[in-house]
Amino acid sequence: MPITGFTLERTTTTMLQEIIHSAQRRGDVRTVKRVNCILAFARGFPFSIIASIVNVSEESIRLWVKAFMLKGPAGLKSNKPPGRQPKLTKTQKKELDLLLTEGPSAAGFTGACWRSPMIQHMIYQKFGVSYSVQYIAQLLKNMGYSYQKARFVSDHKDPKKREEWLADKWPKIIKLAREKDAAILFGDEASFPQWGTLTYTWAKKGEQPTVKTCGIRKGYKVFGLIDYFTGRFFYSAQEDRLKSESYAAFLLSVLNKTREHIILVQDGARYHTSKAMLEFFKKYESRLTVYQLPSYSPDFNPIEKLWKEIKKDGIHLHYFPTFNDLVVKVEEVLIMFGKLSQKVLSLFGFYRELTRAVDSAA
Repeated sequence: MPITGFTLERTTTTMLQEIIHSAQRRGDVRTVKRVNCILAFARGFPFSIIASIVNVSEESIRLWVKAFMLKGPAGLKSNKPPGRQPKLTKTQKKELDLLLTEGPSAAGFTGACWRSPMIQHMIYQKFGVSYSVQYIAQLLKNMGYSYQKARFVSDHKDPKKREEWLADKWPKIIKLAREKDAAILFGDEASFPQWGTLTYTWAKKGEQPTVKTCGIRKGYKVFGLIDYFTGRFFYSAQEDRLKSESYAAFLLSVLNKTREHIILVQDGARYHTSKAMLEFFKKYESRLTVYQLPSYSPDFNPIEKLWKEIKKDGIHLHYFPTFNDLVVKVEEVLIMFGKLSQKVLSLFGFYRELTRAVDSAA
């Protein structure tokens, strides 16, 4: 008599999920597979679909369903095979390393980064070796991996334009700067919020540190430029919203403070590329040459590192009861970094290495 579908009470479903979690911690992949088959069948999936997903025969699933209907969860218990648990060979570890390098998507997972249960499942599927979730961490450490916090990478990045910037645009900028004896200024803007910013700090275990905040959503905005050759730091701060008019005024003030030709490297913010700014650049083209960074490439702009340093020294873990308190503190740190040309120059390490490579190849 064929088995028809059945439904599970919420308490039964919860119990089965707990069984899965417990089995995963033990490295009992067989029990995990059996319970998942029961849950899938209860959700209306036919044996044929379930069998293709978990890579077992339809008859095995029928037997597991019958055992569950007769004995409940006890009928799904998996007896461990006799003998010592098999381990990955050196060859298999090399193959595993390649699979991990290719990423979860290539292995059929939906996640963007690896988690221990995913790796545990893949090892069993690929090599037939069952490890506990806890041991996966030790295995990965032995293979040279570490547990790290992921970072976002914009899907708007254009690899070709980024490569073009490194291989073509930057060598041209260096060549032009040497021909014109020009300054290369990397520009960007930052906003310093009155409500403050948080970072890691020391505290007793179980006693999370707290920092007072006014909760006012108001920020102090700063235009900035740093010089690749000298480490000079130009800036202009304001309370108002950043826009083309104020950006043009800032650039004009820098032109008035300098005599050399300026090569401006900027990102694609709207107030950098507006019609008004294009007219400004045209008007001052005898003193100003503009290069646009590739889209979504803050890692190519060294001043981004300077903003982090300023925020670390100026507003991290600070309380600003009034906006003026914020302004005074930010101005204090801006003035300090204006005097630290060597510190600013150290932010260009990436570009200095790139320049040396260009000169060596010439």
